[in-house]
Amino acid sequence: MKKIVFITGASSGFGKACAEKFAAGGYNLIITGRRKQRLESLAASLRSEFGVEVLALAFDIQDRAAVFAAVQTLPETWKAVDVLINNAGLAAGRDYFDEASLDDWETMIDTNVKGLLYASKAVLPLMIPRNRGHIINIGSTAAKEVYEKGNVYCATKFAVDAISKSMRIDLLQHQIKVTAIHPGAAETEFSLVRFKGNQEQANKIYEGYTPLSPQDVAEVIYFCTTLPAHVCVNDLVLTCLAQASSYYLYKKPDLG
Repeated sequence: MKKIVFITGASSGFGKACAEKFAAGGYNLIITGRRKQRLESLAASLRSEFGVEVLALAFDIQDRAAVFAAVQTLPETWKAVDVLINNAGLAAGRDYFDEASLDDWETMIDTNVKGLLYASKAVLPLMIPRNRGHIINIGSTAAKEVYEKGNVYCATKFAVDAISKSMRIDLLQHQIKVTAIHPGAAETEFSLVRFKGNQEQANKIYEGYTPLSPQDVAEVIYFCTTLPAHVCVNDLVLTCLAQASSYYLYKKPDLG
């Protein structure tokens, strides 16, 4: 019987790359996100290319009722979830604390923290009776040190780090693995969303070095979930060669 992976925020970036990687590995997939058309297009592509089953569920991870309804109404054949990838997350704005938008703060807290909690609480009852499962929480290098204008985004990722550590301890009795993956700079829609559609500003983030790709991160996540049953990677920080932490990044001088 094929294993099942449940991925939040699967319509782009890390989530989409994870869907492709796990499908290539023969997993059946539950892919979720807000953008229904993108999810359905991805589902059709994965079924065609890899011959796996894919269930696409469109809902907003910020909506507690919608998250629980989606999980609780899963068909019986989809309830044996083996891997949950809590990927849905975003940065909204990059402003000094006193100038930042309260709406941006609430969006980040509702998505990055509460959304992760909702998905985990909803899926865990499908893992606990079987005494197995693996939860992957996507954090960030911003979970390890705070940087200028990072304020609440960093706070949400520090929360993901703390939640992951506490989940790992509390779920020991159920033999459920918990892994926090903390990527550094990666070229996805992240910066475009953060700068609210300003493509020029988003592009500048990645000038002068080669950032991580979504596929790089998906490879590491897949590796962590395919280790022997008695092995658990608890916490992993992943950056490109040019980056050492949230604020140490070497960009090649522009010689043009």
